[in-house]
Amino acid sequence: MKISSVVLAAGHGTRMKSELPKMLHPLAGRPLVMHALSAAAALADEPPVVVVGHGEDSVRKAVGSAARFAVQEKQLGTANAVQAAETLLGNETGLILVTYADMPLLRSETLRHLVAMQLENPGPLTMLSVVLDDPHGFGRVVRGGDGRVLAIVEEAVATPIQLAVRELNASAFVFRAEWLWPALRRVRMSPKGEYYLTDLVEIAVADGLQVRAYCTPDPTEAVGVNTRVHLAEVETILRGRINTAWMLAGVSMIDPATTYIEPEVEIGRDTVIHPNTCLRGHTRIGMNCVLGSNTIVMNSLVGDGCTLTASILEDTEVAAGTHLAPYSHLKGERTGRTG
Repeated sequence: MKISSVVLAAGHGTRMKSELPKMLHPLAGRPLVMHALSAAAALADEPPVVVVGHGEDSVRKAVGSAARFAVQEKQLGTANAVQAAETLLGNETGLILVTYADMPLLRSETLRHLVAMQLENPGPLTMLSVVLDDPHGFGRVVRGGDGRVLAIVEEAVATPIQLAVRELNASAFVFRAEWLWPALRRVRMSPKGEYYLTDLVEIAVADGLQVRAYCTPDPTEAVGVNTRVHLAEVETILRGRINTAWMLAGVSMIDPATTYIEPEVEIGRDTVIHPNTCLRGHTRIGMNCVLGSNTIVMNSLVGDGCTLTASILEDTEVAAGTHLAPYSHLKGERTGRTG
């Protein structure tokens, strides 16, 4: 079945206190929006549709050909934002995956589970949920006595019993395309003057249709970015994921907490990384290397068996077996063995 995807990236992000649109704030070396876009693109049959609004031109420029674009002319809520994509996807059949650009920790594997559950669902939608000890700020997933999802109730209007619920809306949905677009036109305006995508759950249930929820086992996937504090928290989580994956692949880190590796970097086995090392961009490190403290490598190729100490490399190629002198700063160079 064909899968199309929509990434919502139209918000103002006023709590970031920045002239830069929230979706373009850097996270692990890439704009925030690119993390959600990459996860969605891994499932979609065509480039995802990114719904833009505030900072439209800047977001278009940053994303480039990785996506198609729809414009939310006015900030009228998440249901209205998805409606903006109808001009591009209104004639599609199959499934529509909807995610949020400010939730960069959602893995493509989790989205695959979400899609798989919807493929088995006779109803029109499956949502992503998460169980948290501290549910503050999240909509509650309300289930009936038989365990079926009945509604997503926002915290501000939840009853005391509903506030005690720990299963929460994790803001990712898969819809049957032929149901989604007509259903969006049935969403009513909220008291705040917005149209909420979460209202589609109650619309489906009211029609006697089944809504399912896939509960992610990793609560960090539900962490969103609304402030710079959130951005720093997400950066720490993402860095931990990256570093853990490399250590399990055979790379040693003396202090993972002070090791910064961006997603596109490649590292060979038995390389040892010392504290305060930063590997950025399209960097490739060979096997059996030693990266000493305070080393920064950007978009560079380092061959097998090299030793770098407190050095800075930019767009540089270092031959195998090279031992650079401490405090070397190389930019746009090719260098061989020096010791």
